[in-house]
Amino acid sequence: MLIARNREFFRDRSALGWNFLFPFLIVVGFGIIFGGSEYSNFKVGVFPASSDAVNLEGTGVPEAFRQSRYLEFIGFATFEQGLDTLEHHKIDFLLSLDSPTKQYWVNDSSPKGYIVEQLFKASFLPAAVAAGEKQIVQGDKIRYIDWLFPGILAMNMMFSALWGVGYVVVRYRKNGVLKRLKATPLTAFEYLSAQMLSRIFLLMFTLAIVWIGSDLLFSFQVKGSFRDLIIVFFIGGLSLAAMGLLLAARGTSEEFTSGILNFISWPMMFLSEVWFSIEGAPQWVKHFAQIFPLTHMIRAARRIMNDGATLLDVGFECTVLLFFTMVCLIVGASLFSWNK
Repeated sequence: MLIARNREFFRDRSALGWNFLFPFLIVVGFGIIFGGSEYSNFKVGVFPASSDAVNLEGTGVPEAFRQSRYLEFIGFATFEQGLDTLEHHKIDFLLSLDSPTKQYWVNDSSPKGYIVEQLFKASFLPAAVAAGEKQIVQGDKIRYIDWLFPGILAMNMMFSALWGVGYVVVRYRKNGVLKRLKATPLTAFEYLSAQMLSRIFLLMFTLAIVWIGSDLLFSFQVKGSFRDLIIVFFIGGLSLAAMGLLLAARGTSEEFTSGILNFISWPMMFLSEVWFSIEGAPQWVKHFAQIFPLTHMIRAARRIMNDGATLLDVGFECTVLLFFTMVCLIVGASLFSWNK
């Protein structure tokens, strides 16, 4: 069963290519947007100005504001063009170059607009008014792409495990393949174990290819041990594959199973900190996120990759993943049905 499932996957060229291409394109896209030094987080519209190149020299705009980091100045020929763009949140701040008092417009519903407004006001204050003592964080800087990369890898493993196991088993049951296997000496536990081992082999194989290709472009830093990182992804892949098997234990409808998989995978993708941190979210949201195996896998992988943690340091996360795997596999085998 293990060999048969592997051959089926490698012969499906569309699925094989998507498993490699999808995470790689995400990494490259975010690396281009967030990995470069030219990325600007706040957009300031100015008028009248050329849309090709904005030159603020001699316009009366304070130098402190002109040279602020992460500000991108965008020129508009008329006030109407700039105002329409501001209303639709395409820019965060609109500034008039003709006004002697430096008149500006802000969208009150824009958090970024409020920040830019405070920067603009502060740029008119004398340097002596500034207070506070600046301290620089010591150590190596962690790029956003370094923080994001483990989450993308884990997300790809999640989709591949849930859909490559759960959806496929339901399709086998609907097509009568499982009913034929019932006539063999194969037990439900053996069948589910073969499906899970096949998927974890494919997950780790895909992980290695995507990692090597992405690392050639962005040179990711791994402060911890590669061995520990591989173990974490292996255990996490087992837990996700076991979850897929549990969901497929009784399913008979591909449409219903697809809805269940989406219902589970999308909350995991948003609450497990794949794209962004949930620090500052309500406590119940943080507690709810702990039930997902993806949360523990991403947290352990990031600690090893970005903080240099050891396998012992992420022992709690690994224990949760192993416990989750065994529970899903045992319950899935006990509930498993060969027939429709």
